Amino acid sequence: MTQDTHSLHDLTVAQLAAQLRTRQVSAVEVAQHFLARAQAQASLGAFLAIDEEATLTQARQADQRIAAGTAGALEGVPIGHKDIFVDQAFASTAGSRMLEGYRSPFDATVVARLAQQGAVTLGKLNCDEFAMGSSNENSAFAPVHNPWDSQRIPGGSSGGSAAAVAARLVPAATGTDTGGSIRQPASFCGITGIKPTYGRASRYGMIAFASSLDQAGPMARTAEDCALLLSAMCGPDPDRDSTSLDTPAEDFSRSLQNSLKGLRIGIPTEFFGEGLASDVRAAVDAALKQYEQLGAQLVPISLPRTELSIPVYYIIAPAEASSNLSRFDGVKFGHRADKYTDLVDMYKKTRAEGFGDEVKRRIMIGTYVLSHGYYDAYYLQAQKIRRMIADDFQQAFKSCDVIAGPVAPTVAWKLGEKSADPVANYLADIFTLPASLAGLPGMSVPAGFGQDGMPVGLQLIGNYLQEARLLNMAHQLQQATDFHTRKPRGV
Repeated sequence: MTQDTHSLHDLTVAQLAAQLRTRQVSAVEVAQHFLARAQAQASLGAFLAIDEEATLTQARQADQRIAAGTAGALEGVPIGHKDIFVDQAFASTAGSRMLEGYRSPFDATVVARLAQQGAVTLGKLNCDEFAMGSSNENSAFAPVHNPWDSQRIPGGSSGGSAAAVAARLVPAATGTDTGGSIRQPASFCGITGIKPTYGRASRYGMIAFASSLDQAGPMARTAEDCALLLSAMCGPDPDRDSTSLDTPAEDFSRSLQNSLKGLRIGIPTEFFGEGLASDVRAAVDAALKQYEQLGAQLVPISLPRTELSIPVYYIIAPAEASSNLSRFDGVKFGHRADKYTDLVDMYKKTRAEGFGDEVKRRIMIGTYVLSHGYYDAYYLQAQKIRRMIADDFQQAFKSCDVIAGPVAPTVAWKLGEKSADPVANYLADIFTLPASLAGLPGMSVPAGFGQDGMPVGLQLIGNYLQEARLLNMAHQLQQATDFHTRKPRGV
């Protein structure tokens, strides 16, 4: 073993996988290094569950496969899983008291597929309760702090995943994106994250928030790393997820060296209007100029229903959440109230005790818009506008190949700054929601820094099944810039 283990956390997934395959370092040494870092920076709040013995057992098995010449593409590489994915080896809580201590009898498909490629699970990562939030302040256990400024939020709901990768506590992590929950925290923490086309990655074993929107994706420091992880995660799962696409698994790494000459990048006027902070706009504009230097062409486009994505999303997502979360009633699994008089009283007290304020808020909104007399006025109308939003994208793609713009209107805000105003949190999702509602792939790429040295992400949106193109674009930008290599002070 020749690798200096003190610098293992500075290696990318691709670099780490290569050193493990050539046995410059062992999977056990790598696991021990990252476990020590995760435990030393527990105050960041990124991890909800760590089991050293479970991780080291997986690492020892990885070393055996490497020695036997049967290593997978990610053999021995430690990753963290957002605590929305169930995993037999770790408790799965979805960041909620309702599932505190819950152990699943099976693995999520995403967890299983990454394990099949040799990935070692370092632990479960913090998230907004049931993935409902934009700041990771809604976790029932502790907020997550942004490694670039511990007084700021990391974004949500995959804030634990983004913070852990940015702080070099883990080389990569899984996340989920319902309305921007991979892209926004990736932007706020200065890392790379991609949400694939809806249905590309199986939702089996992913604790449901909004079933027609939820999608799994990888979060890492580079586009190359995201390509490696996404290749392992995607593929049909017809027996366990009826919404999974019948699209073969793909090696996304093969397209990373394609030229961008002649590529048409659509710039939506609606993404650059009032409300976009000047520091974010400056970073995004600089990234777009870099693309022009790489041979791409910028094309003005319009996504006229962008503003409608907020009311549409916050009708559809709560409606689906109210249905999905009805299963948490204290009967079969999860929290149950200690004292109650009858079955109905048990339901009421269990859900009152188990759910946090934001989850209760969304359940009540969802129940209201689905109720008799309001379904046609709210939910049905929202679904019609959702179709129109998807049509807007298809119209735009007639004149461009990819769409680019900011991920969020501002850099990460201070902890507690918007806690008393849920609508202010909701408005921060305005640039990520349209692609989610349309089921399109989208990603965040580090594009520079804004106010107080906080990271800014560039959002790339592709047409259906165009993940390879997005990853190539991100990779080419990262070959021309160094934003993705920078790390928070003290990391």
